Amino acid sequence: MFRVVMNNGDILKKSIPIIAEIIDEGIFKVNQNGLSLLCPDRTMVAVVDLKIPSSAFDEFQAEGEEEIGINMSSLVDVIKRIKSTDKVIIQSGKDNRVSINLEGKGKRKFKLSLLEIKTENPPIDQLKFTGKVELRSDVLEDSIADAEIISDSLVIQASPNVFRITTKGDTSSTELELRKGEEGLINLEAADEVRSRYPIEYLKKMIKAAKISENATLEFGTDYPMRLGFADVDRISLRFVLAPRVED
Repeated sequence: MFRVVMNNGDILKKSIPIIAEIIDEGIFKVNQNGLSLLCPDRTMVAVVDLKIPSSAFDEFQAEGEEEIGINMSSLVDVIKRIKSTDKVIIQSGKDNRVSINLEGKGKRKFKLSLLEIKTENPPIDQLKFTGKVELRSDVLEDSIADAEIISDSLVIQASPNVFRITTKGDTSSTELELRKGEEGLINLEAADEVRSRYPIEYLKKMIKAAKISENATLEFGTDYPMRLGFADVDRISLRFVLAPRVED
């Protein structure tokens, strides 16, 4: 059994709808450390990794560890009903449902049925990245939007001093270049040149998490998965792992 309270549901409104664009159902885990979700999409192209620590809640009670299987579309429908002045109370019950109560101008109550979901946690902690870039989220967002008008994929490159995002079509191309010391590039780590191509379809959805943090972190390698992360310290961490589109 668990019961958690947020005096403001802003964290949920900024994360859950974005996650629901990638996965249609997922298993939330609640324990003394907080609430988490680790789930791949059905195509196994992307993985969602959400962590909300217990300290982010105004009240947090959890007995042991509980797994909550939820239809994401149904959860989003409720999350969208949260107003900025609402207190959000989420708790499990004995009726195989989870309750979400919104207290503001009146008390509104929702109950969602729990699902039995069978899934294996993807071994994303075993990934070893050879390149790491931290940049402003709005710069990355603009670069993805630029790339979308050219092609359905983009190439991310990093070397010891330069970071690039490039896209080429049949007759057009676009490029973002950031060098160490330039505005927009916060940190760059790459011993050698690393390069990989990724599908824009997924990146368009993931970059919506830019509202969580002013900065984004990219970790990747050559023809290797990428981890894209956004974090609001002590409140939420939302990361995505995206498979590369390997070139012939």
